Amino acid sequence: MAENIDRDATVGSASESPLSLLLQLVLSPSKWDVVTILLVVVLYVAYRSAQKDQSTDAHLYANFIDKMKAKDQKVAIFYGSQTGTAGDFASRLLKDLRRMGISSTLLDPEDHDMKLLSNLKDIEDHLAIFVVATYGEGDPTDNARGLFDFLTEAETDEPIMEGLRFTVFSLGNKTYEHYNLMGRFVDKKMRELGGDLFFRRGEGDDDANIEDDFLAWREEFLDFMREKYNITAEHVGQLREYEQIVHDPAPAYSFIGEPHKLGSFRTQRPPFSNKNPYIGKITAHRELHTGGDRSCMHIELDIKDAKIKYSPGDHVAVQPVNNTRMVEQIGERLNIDLDTIVSLTATEDSCASKVNPFPCPSSYRTILSHYVDICALPRTNFLESMIEYCTEDSDKQELLRVTASGDAGRAAYNDFIRVSGRDVLDVLTALPSLMPPIDLVLEMLPRLQVRYYSISSSLRVCDNSIHITASTHDYITQTGRHGSGVTTSWLRSLQGKVGTDEARIPVYIRKSTLRPPLRCAIPIIMVGPGTGVAPFRAFIQDRHALKESGKMVGETRLYFGCRHKSEDFLYQEEMESYVEKDSLNLRVAYSRDQPEKIYVSDLLNEDGAEVWDLLNRQHAHFYVCGDAKAMAKDVHLMLLKIIQQHGERSLPDAEKFVKSLKQRGHYVVDAWS
Repeated sequence: MAENIDRDATVGSASESPLSLLLQLVLSPSKWDVVTILLVVVLYVAYRSAQKDQSTDAHLYANFIDKMKAKDQKVAIFYGSQTGTAGDFASRLLKDLRRMGISSTLLDPEDHDMKLLSNLKDIEDHLAIFVVATYGEGDPTDNARGLFDFLTEAETDEPIMEGLRFTVFSLGNKTYEHYNLMGRFVDKKMRELGGDLFFRRGEGDDDANIEDDFLAWREEFLDFMREKYNITAEHVGQLREYEQIVHDPAPAYSFIGEPHKLGSFRTQRPPFSNKNPYIGKITAHRELHTGGDRSCMHIELDIKDAKIKYSPGDHVAVQPVNNTRMVEQIGERLNIDLDTIVSLTATEDSCASKVNPFPCPSSYRTILSHYVDICALPRTNFLESMIEYCTEDSDKQELLRVTASGDAGRAAYNDFIRVSGRDVLDVLTALPSLMPPIDLVLEMLPRLQVRYYSISSSLRVCDNSIHITASTHDYITQTGRHGSGVTTSWLRSLQGKVGTDEARIPVYIRKSTLRPPLRCAIPIIMVGPGTGVAPFRAFIQDRHALKESGKMVGETRLYFGCRHKSEDFLYQEEMESYVEKDSLNLRVAYSRDQPEKIYVSDLLNEDGAEVWDLLNRQHAHFYVCGDAKAMAKDVHLMLLKIIQQHGERSLPDAEKFVKSLKQRGHYVVDAWS
């Protein structure tokens, strides 16, 4: 994907991976033929084998059942979170239950042996809560793969979950085809294994208002728990999971942004991964737009010393840094010395899943710059935790108003935070008497997440280099604040520093299922307007290099779209040179260069007979990358129309044809919302 994604429900590749296909198979087995089922199983086994081969860390599972029994804990809350939203919701449920006096624990499936899950029923008054996000188009999140694998491999004719009480809240996005697939899978499979759905499954839609969805479900669930257990009194006030230690004198070494291992930024050693990113040096940084008020960056990273390999279609993960001025302003507002070295450590009675919420020891400056998301819209639990630190009644009443339960409270929160676009600094500015302790702010803020970009280069052409194509988005909030994307604004700030040590960014490679056919003789059709062209630039470079080396390469067709040919035709000269060398069939839709808007779907319609021939007779692969909300849907509908019109098929038969393409990996979508 060529755009950064900020929440669980919208993150990642929208392509049909083996995990996604297997989830669909479990949920709708009757729709699949025997050959396809066998193919999916083979792909999944190969995928699992590859995942194990890629693992570089020996993993020691903890026996969470024994720990729960030792601490007399009744409720286990499991979360599958790609970027933190599901983890945040799970943490809030944990505190809710603790306030009720129900001893609970928060568990990351990645850190525990999920084969022990069935033993939870041995605990009296037990309950398993699954708060799980769907990654892209139907995959489990990275940390929930162990849970997915366990449930997938469990035989339904053995009711190993019989008597085990559970509930599910799932996170998804309706712009994607497989909405909330992971949560629905967990619910269905747990019941098939004999589990007892204790409370109805909830679903959150990130395309609408996922916070509202969660709050509504949470209120119902908590009311159900109060009635079920006759709870009449609850704890009032803060329930802290972490306590702060100020290091004075400061330790010899502290974290400076490393995600996992102290000193890994100072001394770089492969292999590089999410826990050990490579600090890549920016060697080129230029503007791609030649006019207009919008911007798109082309960035090149030197990886010659990293021993990093990637394939066309893979993603590069960028670990961003927050705006320096905003960090300074928070320090000034809270009257802290940003260079103080601290650690946040789990309290003795904490039920947090991590000993530290972020790498410690670190300075306040490092934490605010690298580890917490200061630009995220504060959620209601953050605002609730701030109430007691207001010295003026008017500020306290405002926070009580926007955090109240029910429709009125949710509407007030929506106006104060979502519509106004307020971040943590805006909240502190809007409530002058609010003076919370900095460690509470750091504990309550979500973790700053990496952003994924489709690599827009091929190693066959750009040896020892990774290219990034990223558009920037600037806006003004209702409060008058100028805003922009966290990662893209940071990358933009490095443009004038190319060639210096400041122009270095932490990155690692994430494999993708969006990739060209193994046999380059197979034709490909690519639809990628705007920055959606990024992975296809890599495809085109790769196939051109293969053609130049004497390989037989099938037709390489690109449908690109932009507003104006003279302003935002990305990589125009390069693309036209490939056309001249007969390596590319290029079709461009300029949406604003004529009175009537023309989009990539319109060009597909014009070329309907050719597209049908490529797909049906020549077995071409069809790729889409870009906006999920409008473009990807329009292209999908146009594809169905083409199949009906030129393939002379009914709509149901056209849908079957498209489904077959997807199941065979011949129709792949990588979209973002």
